Amino acid sequence: MTTVENKGQRPLAMALALAVMSISLTACAERAEVTLHEPGVYKGSVDPLLAQQQNPEQIQTLQDRFAKGQSDR
Repeated sequence: MTTVENKGQRPLAMALALAVMSISLTACAERAEVTLHEPGVYKGSVDPLLAQQQNPEQIQTLQDRFAKGQSDR
């Protein structure tokens, strides 16, 4: 048997629980960091592999590695 006092406390407890849950979940939210880039323009640090791009040995090594990876397909 419930009394009149218990009926008034149940919605209050539910509202309090809902408020605590919403505050807790809001604290865990991630903030998105968006970086806009210009197409075709590299603005990062200097790439040491870029200098090797003209080396024929490096090109052949990369082509051989690609062929090995694609051979099982």
